[in-house]
Amino acid sequence: MLSPPLDWVLPLIAAPFIGSFLSVLVVRLPKGEDIVVAPSHCRHCERQLTPLELVPLFSWVAQGGKCRGCGAAVDRLYPAIELAALVVAVWASFVVRGDVLLITVVLGWALLALAAMDLRDLILADALTLPLIPAGLTVAWWTDATLLPWHILGAAAGFALMVAAGWSYKALRGREGLGFGDAKLMAASGAWVGIEGIGSVLLYGAVLGLIVVLLLRLTGRNVDAATPIPLGAGIAAGLWLVWLYGPVVVGA
Repeated sequence: MLSPPLDWVLPLIAAPFIGSFLSVLVVRLPKGEDIVVAPSHCRHCERQLTPLELVPLFSWVAQGGKCRGCGAAVDRLYPAIELAALVVAVWASFVVRGDVLLITVVLGWALLALAAMDLRDLILADALTLPLIPAGLTVAWWTDATLLPWHILGAAAGFALMVAAGWSYKALRGREGLGFGDAKLMAASGAWVGIEGIGSVLLYGAVLGLIVVLLLRLTGRNVDAATPIPLGAGIAAGLWLVWLYGPVVVGA
């Protein structure tokens, strides 16, 4: 059932604009570019974009997906994330109610940016990942302070689990297999869903990682043990699903 209009109207209106900002984060953070002062510009001709060219979704459609200055194709990442941010807000509105709805939408937007970043550049920026840890613990304390220790334990266990897995992989294979970004995101997952939820987050992440491998094979890509897989994107999706629907219960 959809949440009351007063709860979801504002997130839905804001979603495409938030998505536009998220797309900037996805493109600029991995490159170490400024995200505050530097104005939006064409990545090809460097021309500064006008306000009308920054209207989410509409401007991309009106311009035929091309820069008005040089005619170069505008990366489809931008409208895709703007639309995905809207989907996140609608999805959350059907599952969550009340004050938790806005928290859920903001979490979903952050995870969307991290997933897109990992799929695009195999990077999980600390600027997005690390704040999710104290944010998750704060939300846990706000919703039920008695469960806070389990969320702290979940954050520690999530981080330790991924670090141990990474060290084990390196010892067996002689090369890096998991980055600290994945470990930090698992710590954030534990902060949000507690110790009882990290197993489900990791399960979703592994399954979605396998799906990515299958899709790569279907598109003709040569996938082997050395092929980097965006596990962080799977973990982000897993955290979103567990936050919305709870941990996987075997036999339920």
